[in-house]
Amino acid sequence: MSIRYSVVVPVYNEEAVVKECYVRLTAVMESMQEPYELLFINDGSRDKTEEMIDCLVEQDKRVRLVTFSRNFGHQAAISAGIDLSCGQAVILIDADLQDPPEVIPKMAEKWKEGYDVVYGKREKRKGESLFKRVTAKVFYRFLASQTDMDIPVDTGDFRLIDRKVCDVLSGLTEKNRYVRGLVSFAGFRQIGVSYVRDERFAGETKYPFRKMLNFAMDATTSFSKKPLKIAGYMGTVLSIASFVYLFVALYQKLFTDRTVSGWASIVSIMLLFNGVTLMILGIMGEYIGRIYDEVKNRPLYIIKEKNGFSEEE
Repeated sequence: MSIRYSVVVPVYNEEAVVKECYVRLTAVMESMQEPYELLFINDGSRDKTEEMIDCLVEQDKRVRLVTFSRNFGHQAAISAGIDLSCGQAVILIDADLQDPPEVIPKMAEKWKEGYDVVYGKREKRKGESLFKRVTAKVFYRFLASQTDMDIPVDTGDFRLIDRKVCDVLSGLTEKNRYVRGLVSFAGFRQIGVSYVRDERFAGETKYPFRKMLNFAMDATTSFSKKPLKIAGYMGTVLSIASFVYLFVALYQKLFTDRTVSGWASIVSIMLLFNGVTLMILGIMGEYIGRIYDEVKNRPLYIIKEKNGFSEEE
């Protein structure tokens, strides 16, 4: 019997939540009474996460484990799950249980109605700081304003994806990945299912501010060229302003009795121009760095071992 659902769960140092995650996912998937697999992607965990999932593989033949050679990042883990899954529908969900598994049957219903992608849309975010909620809200709306694609706001990677969409995603080879953006890029029929995001069950977040900032940069540079255009506009405006100021200074020097005074203001203007120039170079550097990653053509992830797969797989 072919597998109906593949549940992809990326894990990184999640020993505090693995068991509860398995229990809740199993209860939900069994209630649907259709064949499924639980595919855990161990993204180079340094705690007992791998050992605990190995035990689950021995107890439950529907559990599979893929272990990376090191930490390659959350988006690479999701991509590996999509590549290695074999279900007709693939469900992406984090192990921390902030996205409740109990929403999965609602997603499956929409999928059976003919939708190819069913994404979770967060109505409320419990247990998160005001700073995290505000910055997340601003980021999603900023990204939506910067790209021509329809990337739904207030959504994460929690979603159900049809096999044909997964095949398209597996064919996309870019290295700095923003999976939810790639899903929007692929197109097909998509719809959202609203839910309330819970507090983290246990453990610590794997997305501190620094990683969130890098993630936001990946998302912006992957799907928008507007920052480059803005940088160009700023450079043009400042160049025009500097030439105008130059002519004003020359006029005062040659045709009036006033000399150019105010070294403090001149230095301030120079610092402003230099700062903007460095910012523009930084924006260009972000794009060039991502081009560099693509040109090297290194693999997105490296698998150390797999457990629970047949020899053919």
